[in-house]
Amino acid sequence: MTTRTHPSLERLALLAGGAALALALAGCDRADNKTAGQQLDTAIAKTEQAARNAKATTESLAADAKAKLDEKAPAAESAVKDGAARASEATREAGAAIAGAVDDATITASVSAGLAKDSELSALRIDVDTKAGVVTLKGPAPNLAAKARAEEIARAVKGVSRVDNALEVRSS
Repeated sequence: MTTRTHPSLERLALLAGGAALALALAGCDRADNKTAGQQLDTAIAKTEQAARNAKATTESLAADAKAKLDEKAPAAESAVKDGAARASEATREAGAAIAGAVDDATITASVSAGLAKDSELSALRIDVDTKAGVVTLKGPAPNLAAKARAEEIARAVKGVSRVDNALEVRSS
């Protein structure tokens, strides 16, 4: 794998090398009997070594960053999948709640329509309420037979689990 160093880091290494060269030249002691060319060669060698060191450090830091990223990626992927699963479940639950509400409304409409077809019950004001498939009938009934018939009509509707018949028999 080839790792490219950032251009700014290369420039920094060159500047560091140039500074080392300048220091080496400034600190030249005539007692070492090196020619200017030899001193320049030594300074260049030190600069090249500083650049190699900077490059190695940069590559090491890049490798460490990549390793940390690779280490964290599976946990992030798992968190995203978990969040998606929870959102999907919430959507299903909301859909079921809406379907239940629609079913209750459908049951109420069907019971009311069935009561309206009965000549003895249609003239009366019977309140029909449905919750979770349980139908509650409230209002007046002309007699016990009409009250029982209203309950039978409600029980015959698909989706009704129970009928609470609270109709009151009122004599005219």
